[in-house]
Amino acid sequence: MTEPSDAAPPTVKTRFDIAEIGAVAHLYRGEVYRSTVWRTRLDQTTNWAVVTTGLAMSLTFAGPYASPLPLIVVGLLVVVFLLLESRRYRYFSVWRARCRLLETDLYVPMLRGEGITLNGKWNTLLADDYDHPSFHMSYWRAIGRRLRSNYAYILGIQALAYFGKLAIHPTPVGTWSTFFQRAAVGPVPGSVVVAAGALFHGGWIVVAVVTYLVDRRQRSGRPISM
Repeated sequence: MTEPSDAAPPTVKTRFDIAEIGAVAHLYRGEVYRSTVWRTRLDQTTNWAVVTTGLAMSLTFAGPYASPLPLIVVGLLVVVFLLLESRRYRYFSVWRARCRLLETDLYVPMLRGEGITLNGKWNTLLADDYDHPSFHMSYWRAIGRRLRSNYAYILGIQALAYFGKLAIHPTPVGTWSTFFQRAAVGPVPGSVVVAAGALFHGGWIVVAVVTYLVDRRQRSGRPISM
């Protein structure tokens, strides 16, 4: 009785054939479509934040004795939109990264006439991403990116409009005591409301700065703890 011979090692391909190139082209089109859809969803939440902030400013500055409370409420609503958009951005970053990888490692060599090489790097990376899909960034990093892109400006305008309203209506403010008196919301003293607003906006500034530093560390190749 003869012993079975060892199986031949699998052949490792180094080039795509025509059918495989066609399949990858369709794959790229699908990823571009996904990226476009999620990009549109990002724009929707930004538009909601802009519209609601504009509406709150219209109500607050409708008259000298109009309440500044809508601007406080809209600040909280803008944060809700920020959290929704950050969640969507995590999905968008997945499709965008896949498209970018196909563009730089497949289409660029093809356009340069170098041919498409299966070097075991980009194709394995893409295959693993399809085999074990996961987000490419943390939720906090996504929040920081959306803050720096859009929401820092929206929240900044909301804060300036609120403090501007207290400073000029119904008459220009003359003392800090008058300013805090106007800032009072029901039984809550004005000093507490102003301090809460400063902590609110200061906290988002810290998030934007910290996540920016984390992004820089990632680009420089150093380990990320967030």
